[in-house]
Parts: sequence; structure tokens; C-alpha cells
Amino acid sequence: MSTYETMPLHLETERLILRPWVESDAAEFCALLCERDSGTFTVEHVRESLAEMLTATATTGIALLPILRRDEGDFIGYCGLIIGRSTVEEPEIAYELFRRVHGNGYATEAAGAVLDAAVATGRRRLWSTVGGWNTPSLRVLDKLGFERDRVSKEDNGEVVWLTRSLP
Repeated sequence: MSTYETMPLHLETERLILRPWVESDAAEFCALLCERDSGTFTVEHVRESLAEMLTATATTGIALLPILRRDEGDFIGYCGLIIGRSTVEEPEIAYELFRRVHGNGYATEAAGAVLDAAVATGRRRLWSTVGGWNTPSLRVLDKLGFERDRVSKEDNGEVVWLTRSLP
């Protein structure tokens, strides 16, 4: 059993709503993943992944959440906490948005809400790992107070490890 509080699963900002996944998110989530990986996912595969994520959330108390724009109501990406390359005690913050909404500050806004949610769980530190080529994500993390810890090499290139202490 975790010594941490469960992460709040409904977050709101001025322009965004982050909430738990529902089955109807599968098609949009699939489209986002296919935008990144050239159509290698199916909606059925994504439905299975969503079910696994919901099970993991029940176990870990942390979640990756869909992002919807408040006014438009459309799905634009996801943001949340994952174990990833880290641990449940010091999880990673992760986010991804459709290219069509890049450059509007949504990633920073959503990640800031998730950062506050992480503080509410009682955690003391978060990690993030980002491809060295991904300058926009590195800028988002810099705005949120993350600092470079190290760089590693993986099959797909350089990975920058960043960390942020929580109050």
C-alpha cells in the first residue's frame, strides 16, 4: 500500500479540463498516437491500453489524463504522472498534444495542473525524460522549474533526464 495520497483525477485550469479516461476517448487517443507513430495503432489496441491504464491508476494512485479544451470541448492530448523510467515514489510527468494545438501554452498549463496534483499526493520529487531533439518539451519543463539531471543514450537517441523537487 502506498504512503501517498491518490492523485486528483479531475483537474481544471483556465482553459483546460483533465479528467479520467472514458471509452469514447479511444478514437481520439488513437489518432494522437498515430500522428506520432505513423498509424501503427488501432482503436481496439488503444481501448486495451486505456483499460490497463485505469487498472494501473487503481494500483498506483497516479494517472495519465486526457486534456480537453474547456470552451471547445475537444480532446487535444494527455498529461499526467506515469512510472515510465522512474518509480511510483518519484514518478515522471508526461504529456503529448496534437500538433495542431502546439504553441498555445496548453502543455505548460496542463503540466502545471499535474504538478500541483503531484504536490497534493505528498510526493517530494518528479522526473521527466525527453528526447534531446524535443526543444519545445524541454522549454515547457524549464518553465515548470525542472532541472537537467543527466543525459543517456538509447536506441532511439539521446534522452535528457530532468527532475523537480516539490514543496
